[in-house]
Amino acid sequence: MISKEEFRKQVIKWADKIGVEPKEIQIRKMKNKWASCSSKGRLTFSHDLLFQPEDFRNEVIVHELLHLKYPTHNKMFKILLNIYLNQK
Repeated sequence: MISKEEFRKQVIKWADKIGVEPKEIQIRKMKNKWASCSSKGRLTFSHDLLFQPEDFRNEVIVHELLHLKYPTHNKMFKILLNIYLNQK
């Protein structure tokens, strides 16, 4: 498990790498999904992510941050998701 503060730092680090600025980062209980991104730039992450392995957390974080640039799962979204998750 990581703390909410550590998780937020992880999100901000990825946001800097991707070149986006979320307006707000929330962590709360979610029943049906790991995260969501509003059209106004608010990212909401499930509290349960704090208990997941780092690789999975990164996948969810990058996915949601990319939605700030690409609202749909278009070709560029998928290409960039793959690129970011496969670089170390």
